[in-house]
Amino acid sequence: MSELDPTLIQEARGSGIGETHFDLRDMLYSRSDERGVILSGNSVFQRVSGYEWEALKGAPHKLIRHDDMPRGLFHLMWETIKSGQPIGFYSKNCDKGGRAYWVFALVVPVEGGYCSVRIKPTSDMLGKISKIYDELLQQEREEELTPHRSAARFIEALRDLGFADYQTFQAAALAKELEARAKGLDVSLNKVQKRFMVMSRAIVQVKRETDELTESFKAIRTVPMNMRIIASRLESAGGPISAISVNYGQMLDEMATWVRTFVDGDDSVFARIRTAILNGQFLTFAAALNTEMVTALEADADHAAEQDSAVDTEILTNSQAAFLDKAVASLGQVETEAARLGRSVLDMKRYVTGLSSTRMMCKIENATLKGSGNALAGIMDQLDACQSEIEERLARIVELNSSIHSNTATLRSMM
Repeated sequence: MSELDPTLIQEARGSGIGETHFDLRDMLYSRSDERGVILSGNSVFQRVSGYEWEALKGAPHKLIRHDDMPRGLFHLMWETIKSGQPIGFYSKNCDKGGRAYWVFALVVPVEGGYCSVRIKPTSDMLGKISKIYDELLQQEREEELTPHRSAARFIEALRDLGFADYQTFQAAALAKELEARAKGLDVSLNKVQKRFMVMSRAIVQVKRETDELTESFKAIRTVPMNMRIIASRLESAGGPISAISVNYGQMLDEMATWVRTFVDGDDSVFARIRTAILNGQFLTFAAALNTEMVTALEADADHAAEQDSAVDTEILTNSQAAFLDKAVASLGQVETEAARLGRSVLDMKRYVTGLSSTRMMCKIENATLKGSGNALAGIMDQLDACQSEIEERLARIVELNSSIHSNTATLRSMM
């Protein structure tokens, strides 16, 4: 193992000015043992880090860790990869001269340790995450947060950005970075990646539609009560209106429960579809990254001369195949849940049909009453508008689910 004087490292880092620059096309690769000790790497990693191979090999990977990185992130990383799962995350690193550089890293558990493929992040996500890191680092110092608590704070911050959990975040972040990188290099994402992104955007839109459905129900939640008030003013003549109001209120409750059951909780239909789609997206993008890394290693003469090139390419190739196998399994889950969603939407449509019938009965009753004035007519206008909106949103949910289902079938034939 390399023996590096911590004092000399700190002095070297303290002299750094500015930022280490590397090309958008560059990919950094390293492989470590289970303790994080570096076993091999490519020439880009050696060049960007600024260390000679004699200093890198046998040194802990934290050699390049920047002091601005919160400990909670590395706690999250180690917890994930020790459980046998890959992780993607933003990392601010430090070269030998003390200059900083950002990467988006994909760290994967492999036989005997871990391998890491890193690219230059260029999407707008980096600025958001950098700000969270700064705030988290300050909290760690001021509140003496444990790494575990710091990691929990980070997940909370991601939820504030709209991500349900870390898996949702890393899938979105990896896709955004590879999409931005492809645009910067004037190349296209492959067909599998594009279809997964269509599906992930569709499921996000499904959530928006269901959220709006909830708002629609809230907007008409007071209608049954207002109908009962009008019925009480009509005394005996208002009996039918009162009965209709009770029936209407029950149907609204059932419809609101349907929406909550669909979207609320980690085991809801929506959560299961979203998780399966984003997991498949993350795996296919990770597979593409590994494939490109293999090509880069095969063209890296310095890596072939200094490292055991065959071992590294075999590890990456095996990981790529495992990623794709798991992505295909995720597609099977998407199909199952999309079919369940389709059946569930049919239930909701039956509620809407019942709502239409009740609304029509109310209109007929209103026509026979002369003492209700315009109050009941105003309620009917409100119900007409809200029901039209509910029907339109349900139609969009059906359309989005159909898109997810068709893209899933196409992807299964492609992979």
